[in-house]
Amino acid sequence: MARLFGTDGVRGVANSELTAELALDLSVAAAHILGEAGAFEGHRPTALVGRDPRASGEFLEAAVVAGLASAGVDVVRLGVTPTPGVAYLVGELEADLGVMISASHNPMPDNGIKFFSKGGVKLDDYLEDAIEARMGEDWDRPTGARVGRIRSDLGAVEGYVAHLVSSLGGDRSLDGLKVVIDCANGAASTTALEAFAAQGAQIVPIHAEPDGVNINDNCGSTHMRDLIERVKAEGADLGIALDGDADRCLAVDHEGNVVDGDHILAILAIALKEEHSLPADTLVATVMSNLGLINAMRDHGIRVDQTKVGDRYVLESMNANGFALGGEQSGHVIIAEFANTGDGTLTGLHLAARMVRTGRSLKDLASVMMVLPQVIINVRGVDKLRAGVDLPVQQAVGAASRELGETGRVLLRPSGTEPVVRVMVEAPTDEQARRIAEELADTVRTRLAL
Repeated sequence: MARLFGTDGVRGVANSELTAELALDLSVAAAHILGEAGAFEGHRPTALVGRDPRASGEFLEAAVVAGLASAGVDVVRLGVTPTPGVAYLVGELEADLGVMISASHNPMPDNGIKFFSKGGVKLDDYLEDAIEARMGEDWDRPTGARVGRIRSDLGAVEGYVAHLVSSLGGDRSLDGLKVVIDCANGAASTTALEAFAAQGAQIVPIHAEPDGVNINDNCGSTHMRDLIERVKAEGADLGIALDGDADRCLAVDHEGNVVDGDHILAILAIALKEEHSLPADTLVATVMSNLGLINAMRDHGIRVDQTKVGDRYVLESMNANGFALGGEQSGHVIIAEFANTGDGTLTGLHLAARMVRTGRSLKDLASVMMVLPQVIINVRGVDKLRAGVDLPVQQAVGAASRELGETGRVLLRPSGTEPVVRVMVEAPTDEQARRIAEELADTVRTRLAL
């Protein structure tokens, strides 16, 4: 049976795969497991619950809140709040547990549930496994005054916005900058605009009118055409693309060129090193980051520590080693001084501030990194669990790696959320990358067919 938790919580089609019953059971099990793990330290626990604007989030929120309260947890409903906002507020308000109801960049019919433990940190794998194992078991239900109480604090998110604004250290740090912000009709449709405006930026909002069904609909970080066109039409200095729950950020320079997470990490890492604020001169990235990032960082005396895919694994390395910056090509960027999860608005603010402080365009700043041609093929209908043990597949990977040598690289990765094996190849030319990727994909498709 497939693991219920993926790389970023539990996701599925709302009311089909992710039902109210499942949401309630998950919440009860989470309350019990975290309580047994000592997270509540013998006191009456409090949980914060936020969601993105998806219509299905309304009934899933009701189920999550009911489950927690029935398990004896007091609940504070935050309403529509970005994922990093929930993580921040769990720590700031000293809550014992946080729950975010969102499927991030996924299309509207999907939804998801992710948990944060005390301090706003995503749960370790072993805790997720324990929660999954506990679901459906009989349990002693509190009664009377022992049941959880429920209240709303829809204004708490303003404390998160104030935190974002203060992270730049000065007032009106973005004066003179014209920024187009694509809010993906998502959770940051208000907060991101407030934060940029408070720092003096001239903002042009697009896709900032969520109606419950238009989240991520041809907009945001996965559909950047509208942002590119608007940046050029407005003569803006840059564009910022968020996703539905605002935990990722991609950018567009004044000419309409996309600046992805690898470029953003490179820009911010160099800035931190210049400020002597990059511990061990190390940036944390995942194995999916482009080889061009590693090469660019090497040229600037910065080491790249590469982890498994998922910002939770990036954060694990950062916490274990005291590193200050990490993230993913997809735009999840963690700036440890101000956040313990990916925060798209925070990332966009600091990227914009770097432009102002240096007087350089985003295109100029991003030129520090030369992207190697990268081809990714998603091979579906295969047994992804055998990708790392099938001998002919591994031999094919070895042969491709030897062909590329130090000029490129090969990566086979089972998806954490789908029955898919991702084949990634980077090479000096598009043609070579495409050829090798297609050959490996054919091998995977033949050897691992279900």
